[in-house]
Amino acid sequence: MDDAGNDLADRIRALLSADDAIEERRMFGTKAFLDGGRILVGARTGGVLLVRVDDENGAAMLTEPGVSRAVMGSRTMSSGWLDVAPSAIEDDAALMLWLDVARESTGAAVEVASDES
Repeated sequence: MDDAGNDLADRIRALLSADDAIEERRMFGTKAFLDGGRILVGARTGGVLLVRVDDENGAAMLTEPGVSRAVMGSRTMSSGWLDVAPSAIEDDAALMLWLDVARESTGAAVEVASDES
């Protein structure tokens, strides 16, 4: 991980520090932040933010400036995995927006799964 990725991880860690349920783990060359074992976001090389959302939100978010489908290795991921360029998360308010989007999407996914049980 380069300096930009480490700096982004520090910012994410600071913004999520009040939530004891958040776990940090190194995965896929990314510093990933998990809630209940599910990836919310990750700090990637170059300061790119990896965001996990439900596919419906992901499709809508792809229209935002600096947002693209995540690429892992040679694979382009579904619209549920987004890369957000450093230019789109320059300040903490913009970063917090993406953290909130990820948490809302993950929460919705967990609620749907529990409703089907």
